[in-house]
Amino acid sequence: MILLKRPAKMRIDYELIESLVPDNAKVLDLGCGDGQLLSDLIEYKRCEGRGVEIDEAEVMKCIGRGVPVFQGDMLEGMSFYRDGHFDVVILSQTLQQALDPPRVIREMLRVGRRAIISFPNFGHWAVRLQLLLGGRMPRSRVLPYHWFNTPNVHLCTVKDFREFCEKENLERVAEIYLTSGYRPTGAWCANWRAGTAIFQIQRAGQGG
Repeated sequence: MILLKRPAKMRIDYELIESLVPDNAKVLDLGCGDGQLLSDLIEYKRCEGRGVEIDEAEVMKCIGRGVPVFQGDMLEGMSFYRDGHFDVVILSQTLQQALDPPRVIREMLRVGRRAIISFPNFGHWAVRLQLLLGGRMPRSRVLPYHWFNTPNVHLCTVKDFREFCEKENLERVAEIYLTSGYRPTGAWCANWRAGTAIFQIQRAGQGG
């Protein structure tokens, strides 16, 4: 896998996501935050990018970066686009915050040929150990919130997501895993070892 040349402080998960996006692609980034990922895709890979973000402060940061952004809910944002409008739709570290994840993923694959989805893996060994020994909802670098203030409402594991793809007849084009310290790791025992998972998916039988 070829990683792009970025500043030293570039988030490795963003760099890995970017490596899955073709040059000159039409990209929609859901829950795009401050627009850093889209800005880099536009600058370094010459993509045509659009973002959807609900938080007003983050929308203003996107505007400051020159990133086109729609302020609103993810499903509302996607509703304006025809089938297959985008080459890639990205959902980075936001799946667990969606009220209806299956609907969001289906809509992503309606408006885009492929979807790239990253999420914290609730099956990670440290998460399991905290719950087993401490008896409390786990906290980690990728899951930093307390139970009472977390925006995460639908946590899942690598195994859960793979099972969902099978049920929905979705092809897993690529799978990338990072440790809790954001270091790339292999697929072996990913449900146990990975702190973050990145999946590239498409509808089965769609082709490359």
